[in-house]
Amino acid sequence: MKIKNALIVGAGFSGSVLARELAKKNIKVKVIDKRDHVGGNCHTKRDKKTGIMEHVYGPHIFNTKYKKIWNYVNSFGEFSNFTNRIKANTKKGIFSFPINLHTINQFFEKKFSPLEAKKFIEKKRLKIKNPKNFEEQALSMFGEELYKEFFYGYTKKQWGVDPKSLPASVAKRIPMRFNYDDNYNKATYTGIPLSGYTNIIKKILNHKNIKVRLKSNLKISMLSKFDHIFYSGEIDKFFKFKHGRLSYRTVFWKKKYYNGDFQGVTGVNYPDINVKHTRIYEHKHFLPNEKHKWSIIFYEYSRETLGNDEPFYPKRLKEDKVKLEKYIQEAKKITNMTFIGRLGTYQYLDMDDVIYKSIKLAKKFNLNKN
Repeated sequence: MKIKNALIVGAGFSGSVLARELAKKNIKVKVIDKRDHVGGNCHTKRDKKTGIMEHVYGPHIFNTKYKKIWNYVNSFGEFSNFTNRIKANTKKGIFSFPINLHTINQFFEKKFSPLEAKKFIEKKRLKIKNPKNFEEQALSMFGEELYKEFFYGYTKKQWGVDPKSLPASVAKRIPMRFNYDDNYNKATYTGIPLSGYTNIIKKILNHKNIKVRLKSNLKISMLSKFDHIFYSGEIDKFFKFKHGRLSYRTVFWKKKYYNGDFQGVTGVNYPDINVKHTRIYEHKHFLPNEKHKWSIIFYEYSRETLGNDEPFYPKRLKEDKVKLEKYIQEAKKITNMTFIGRLGTYQYLDMDDVIYKSIKLAKKFNLNKN
């Protein structure tokens, strides 16, 4: 498609990478964002009291199996190597997570070898052909005891629905290992930018053909001023919820200061349904080479998105998919607009996903020299 200029709504990874790739083709790009900073939900800043790099909208660990994507983000700033070791604090104790050989031996008070553990868990698994939902999938993977201890309560708190209401695909994302590998992320390349995500995105947007305007919302009058508009906000909100609201979960945090090391690891999950928070993150462990006496910790909670809440996780329940298809058909009627990102496409997308999709999308557009 031939265009001279473009408007991109949203200055997260999706919009920023797309802006850069279009700008490299000499297309004039304007990026607007309703917030007072770039970076979207990946926004980072130094905490004033401690100097710790704070992940303002929750923890973000960059991981990808694609070397090209890893090289791409590193071209805008250095990333540290990072091993994401998560723990689960349950009624029975604190365990390594995701479930691995150490977890199995500790939980069942055994001393299994990898092969012995496989045979043991195989007997625990429920024989369910073609699992239809999260619970059935998890029971067929982990068995009832591990499912109840690590997944039932956490899932219900995180998503706000009974696990039976969630698709089986959500559970399929959860790894299980029969060795002592406790690295949550198994991607080939895993890291965190030493100077923060916001600094990376500022550099991505630093191009002569890109103009950025913050604290700015999309106005109808803008639609006719650009050859093409890329919209990363909620697709249902754009169409004024004419086919009903799509369901999202939002997250919020209670921030506390601690003199010392609070939990000894970046993240701890709390699967117990009677504990209100879902997890606690201690941000100074994201960059372990930095030394900080004080610590900042974040208690994370989940709830249904209401009012002015920022949507985070598309639930994609059956009724949502019916509504989504109607919005997709509405979007197709607007020939000079493309919906992008997690909210614009109503998909759960990781950072490397949106970068890959933005680079691929930009290839469809070229400068109109007329």
